[in-house]
Amino acid sequence: MDTSVVYADLNIPRTSRPKNTSSPALPRGSCAGTCRHQLLVRLGGAALVLLILGVIGFTVSVRFLTQKSSAEQSSVDVQENRTKPTEKPALLKCPEDWHIRQNKCLLFPQASGTWKESLDKCTSKESTLLLIRDREELTDIQNLENIKENLFWIGLSYTSEKVWKWTNNSIFNSDILQIIGVAEQGSCVAISLDKVFSEHCEADNKMICQRDSERV
Repeated sequence: MDTSVVYADLNIPRTSRPKNTSSPALPRGSCAGTCRHQLLVRLGGAALVLLILGVIGFTVSVRFLTQKSSAEQSSVDVQENRTKPTEKPALLKCPEDWHIRQNKCLLFPQASGTWKESLDKCTSKESTLLLIRDREELTDIQNLENIKENLFWIGLSYTSEKVWKWTNNSIFNSDILQIIGVAEQGSCVAISLDKVFSEHCEADNKMICQRDSERV
């Protein structure tokens, strides 16, 4: 039997490859940059929160320490005040033959003279003619036993400026004393038991000298 071989060419069409439907791949390195940015933002936020908490904590600590220090200092001051001995009031003294009145030393010399002579007399004793500060002091001095029927020069005179002035150059305040008599140049002031007089400076009167008292 004669066998023959038959050859045939088969043209099988090529099937097209399935299209890849997945999204295109991201460029290399883009994810790393985004992730790094997000990480830095998170770290920055965390650092800011920590900084704010630290500032709050520091402020609270400083305030607490300040209040504590103030309280301790107050306690120390109280303790010192409790332990500090009570200071005695300073004693005042005057030279012999002088009379202490408040913080002044007063002298009533036996001699008499004009206002200028009386001022010089007081100056020689390191003092001046009496300077009266207020009505209370005037009344206090007028109640002294040394004030009797005489007139006593004080350190007040009428100047060329047409004003009453004390020997320390301060201007006379009429609310303190009411002077009886004329106000003219050549007039000086003397006091008695109950009055204040304008006298001619050349009149002969006694005097009251004053000086500061000394602490014992």
